[in-house]
Amino acid sequence: MKYYIIAGEASGDLHASNLMVAIKEKDPEAEFRVWGGDLMKKAGGELVKHYRDLAFMGFVEVFKNLMTIMDNLAFCKSDIQHYQPDALILVDYPGFNLRIAEFAHAKGFKVIYYISPQVWAWKRSRVKKIRRVVDKMMVILPFEKDFYNKYGLDVEFVGHPLLDSLSNEKITPKEEFYKANKLEDKPLIAILPGSRKQEVAKMLKIMLEVVPEFENYQFVVAGVSSITHHFYKQIIGDLPVKMLMNKMRDILQYASAAFVTSGTATLETALIGTPEVVCYKGHSASYIIAKWIVHVKYISLVNLILDKLAVKELVQKDLTKKNLMKELDLLLNDTNKIKQLQSDYTELKEKLGQAGASGRAAEIVLKEIKS
Repeated sequence: MKYYIIAGEASGDLHASNLMVAIKEKDPEAEFRVWGGDLMKKAGGELVKHYRDLAFMGFVEVFKNLMTIMDNLAFCKSDIQHYQPDALILVDYPGFNLRIAEFAHAKGFKVIYYISPQVWAWKRSRVKKIRRVVDKMMVILPFEKDFYNKYGLDVEFVGHPLLDSLSNEKITPKEEFYKANKLEDKPLIAILPGSRKQEVAKMLKIMLEVVPEFENYQFVVAGVSSITHHFYKQIIGDLPVKMLMNKMRDILQYASAAFVTSGTATLETALIGTPEVVCYKGHSASYIIAKWIVHVKYISLVNLILDKLAVKELVQKDLTKKNLMKELDLLLNDTNKIKQLQSDYTELKEKLGQAGASGRAAEIVLKEIKS
């Protein structure tokens, strides 16, 4: 069967690639045409557009790139009609994907949504559109099923796919990792500044301000392949900071603590067990608009799932050198805080359920197509 899959960011690329592998196990003749990244291409997808050309975050940024977005929408619709897939699988990325879902539904294509848009946080009116244009919704957060049930939608909770990718990950032994990457014999602090250029440019600069104050530690930036090595180095400058590409999990595995830009990486960091500070600072106008329309208590998935402030969140004006230093010191030296955090991480894993999300999702996809 033929599958058309659209993911618009790094986390979607990861989860969609695992889903593709699971589908291939059940449908050996599967063909994939995809919008995503290197992982989806590696999993056997014919890559139409890379997510680095699609990722515009914040209301102001979206407005500035509106013509590009409209051109991408028009091309995508034409491409789907030409490809004639047995199923269209949409992975998060709601601003784009819900428009494509509406088009595909009207044209009679089977529309499957994997990883729900965060309609529980904002734009709850989108639930009505989802009910109308999506044939099957699969959710990965435990509270999402209850949310949709309140609106009369019967969605499938498959568990979180991060549990799959983490359980399958081969971690490099510490001595080998340090030697191969020429790291010093010092405790490590991880810096995860995000996966989009515009957020990396803003977040990394702020995070690096604390480096000179912690001379007994080495700081390592986790780079992503969608951003060039040169781009990171321009921001790092002459600071004694390592930058390693595509080695986030190895870095987190051996880090004493981490600065993490808000997103899926906050959850990944917690599941690995690394103490973290969640950071976010966006365009001031975008943030003001978001405050009006977003209906959640926290920005971190860790805190949202646990429904409490388990990991510290430094947002907008609170994201300062002084506050980063204070929180990092606590994560490194406050025994009670570290113990409580590990207890919260254990609770988090229990709430997310068992591994196998990608396999369960693949079964639902095939069942939905046959129905």
